[in-house]
Amino acid sequence: MQEIKCPKCGEVFQVDENGYAQILQQVRDKEFQKEIERRENEMKRLIEANLEKVKTEHEMKCKEIAAEKERIASIARQKISELQSQISNSETAKDLAVSQALAKQKEDFNSRANAANSALAEKDREIDRLKMQLNAQKEAAAMDKKTAVMEAVADKTEELSEKEKQILLLESSHELEKKNMEQMHAAKVQELEGQVAYYKDFKARQSTKMVGESLEQYCYNQFNMIRMGAFPKAYFEKDNDASSGNKGDFIFRELSDDGIEFISIMFEMKNELDETATKHKNEDFFAKLDKDRKTKNCEYAVLVSMLEADNEYYNNGIVDVSYKYEKMYVIRPQFMIPLITLLRNAALKSLEYRRELEQIKNQQIDITNFESNINAFKEGFARNYRLASERFQDAISEIDKSIEHLEKIKKNLISSENNLRLANNKAEDLTIKKLTKNAPSVKVMFDELNQD
Repeated sequence: MQEIKCPKCGEVFQVDENGYAQILQQVRDKEFQKEIERRENEMKRLIEANLEKVKTEHEMKCKEIAAEKERIASIARQKISELQSQISNSETAKDLAVSQALAKQKEDFNSRANAANSALAEKDREIDRLKMQLNAQKEAAAMDKKTAVMEAVADKTEELSEKEKQILLLESSHELEKKNMEQMHAAKVQELEGQVAYYKDFKARQSTKMVGESLEQYCYNQFNMIRMGAFPKAYFEKDNDASSGNKGDFIFRELSDDGIEFISIMFEMKNELDETATKHKNEDFFAKLDKDRKTKNCEYAVLVSMLEADNEYYNNGIVDVSYKYEKMYVIRPQFMIPLITLLRNAALKSLEYRRELEQIKNQQIDITNFESNINAFKEGFARNYRLASERFQDAISEIDKSIEHLEKIKKNLISSENNLRLANNKAEDLTIKKLTKNAPSVKVMFDELNQD
């Protein structure tokens, strides 16, 4: 016997081993379910955080590239402006120096002309010489200026070329990444548009029953395409068992190498024509799907639906509706394989807990079987004892009846003996006198006989 203390009143009471094991199993099942739900929530939060992190990093990278591009362009514009300013300042200084030299030479010439007309020819020659010297200096200065400008421009051009190369490299990388993303997006849009067109064409050519069957066949084909690579040991077949009165469309089950079923999913596929007068909603099928899941002993329930095509709530991806029905999801057909993979990976992480639970269940089954055997022995022994006791009581009763019958015979015999004794006494007490007491004529006859 095990003692259990009530956490509210503090009362201690005893339970047998079977009751204690059942309470322990209930607590473990509840804690195990809480742990599974906690792991599922952690997995969802981790996936969402990773997606948000990738998105944020991508946006930051794009912003950094744009900022770097703008910074490099600003530096280039600044350098070009500085070069232009330097070139402008250099030309202004040269013009001023030439003007000053010319003015000085003219002043010297005028003074010399006034001083001596005789030296006019010599001064003319001096002027010519100075002009030639000035022209040579101007040409040299212009050449030096041009060379310096060309060198500065070459240096700046080379520097700008390096910056432009970096900018072009970043732009090409960004453009390439942008084109890749655009191509992926375009391919995805084209694929989705192709699927939409395919389904619209199917809906235009098929009856209501064939529309539903086509969606089932599409999902079945999609799974079979990756079955051997991704789910080689999984079971995914039509639910044809209607013994319970209802059935789903497909059941997915997978067992571990040691035979433990760690995941099971009930699938329901729903589709309808665009021209259908009465439009169904996804919520119309939740109750039946939940009932089918529980009837077929499945852990999860998934509604693969083409209904409510304009509802963005169902178009954005995997929709968890467990706030209404436990472990139920609504998806579009293209999300069937990702959802199976997500649930299967989460279940694989809890496989060790399932093994422990299965071991505990097996131990509980062994204990239950042992108790059943003991109870069967007790019941058989009690039945045999009861039958033997009944036979013994019957025998005792028969003996009592025989004894009672013999007692009656004994009493009858004793009564007969008394009657015989009394008869004998009466016979012995019988005399002629008594016989002839009330018969005088007979007495006379006996008297005569005695005389004779």
